[in-house]
Amino acid sequence: MTFRTRFAPSPTGPLHLGHAYSAILAHDMARARGGQFLLRIEDIDRSRARPEWEDLIYEDLTWLGLGWDGPVMRQSERLDSYSETLDALWARGLLYPCTCKRRDIAEAASAPQEGAPLLGPDGIIYPGTCRPKTHSHGHLIPRPSGALRLDMAQAARANDVYTRRIGTTRVAAFEELGNGEGIPRGLVEFTPDEIDRDIGDVVIARRDMGTSYHLAVVLDDAAQGITDVVRGADLFDATRIHVILQRLLGLPTPRYHHHRLIRDQHGKRLAKRDDARAIRTYREDGLTPGDIRRMVGLPQA
Repeated sequence: MTFRTRFAPSPTGPLHLGHAYSAILAHDMARARGGQFLLRIEDIDRSRARPEWEDLIYEDLTWLGLGWDGPVMRQSERLDSYSETLDALWARGLLYPCTCKRRDIAEAASAPQEGAPLLGPDGIIYPGTCRPKTHSHGHLIPRPSGALRLDMAQAARANDVYTRRIGTTRVAAFEELGNGEGIPRGLVEFTPDEIDRDIGDVVIARRDMGTSYHLAVVLDDAAQGITDVVRGADLFDATRIHVILQRLLGLPTPRYHHHRLIRDQHGKRLAKRDDARAIRTYREDGLTPGDIRRMVGLPQA
């Protein structure tokens, strides 16, 4: 099997040093193994995606000396695939519509449940306000005015989620090879109780997108044949969601490399919304791709 990594930025602003680190790491990893480095544009958020930001992604990556293999995948061109998968999950009774707003969720979750964590991979763990007692199985989803959530308790009971047993306990797992802060290396395993308790009913499709990051990234990685996912340590906790979806959908689980985060002088991780310094700015200031590599602690090409 061809070793294959990807870089999957959103065209909602300029790339910064954190993006450069992730892209270079994935690129160099693929090239060192004689594999492929693919590019995917995650543009499902049409309210924020802009053509000029997408063009700048190509410019910045080319300037950094990163060439990608094959055509660029764009999520906005894959909506039919997402919709078909939602129909399949709905038919299995694994989805339900949710009309809760952020304030509703925060208020409902403010009543503490003994032993239950308040925060999960998606923020506040959904308290199940809209979860039905029984699911209606049908071939097509009655498209809701709100979001679609994955019933995690139902998913946790599905036999196809698990890869093996430890005694009487069923276990799902993925392989972690990254260097992120606090990230365990090796085989990361989790149980049905942990799935239901620690993750909650995550949004699988948002009303204005027709999908979600979780669903799209799982389907796109499989469609591109990604063997090794290289991404920031801040996404480590979401990996259990992705493994669950992969298993429910009969898709392969790649190896994961959750890398350290690039931080500013105050120790805060870089983010577009905080006006992190753009690669374009460094380029305009006369820095070289080698300077960028040194700044993020990577060897020269």
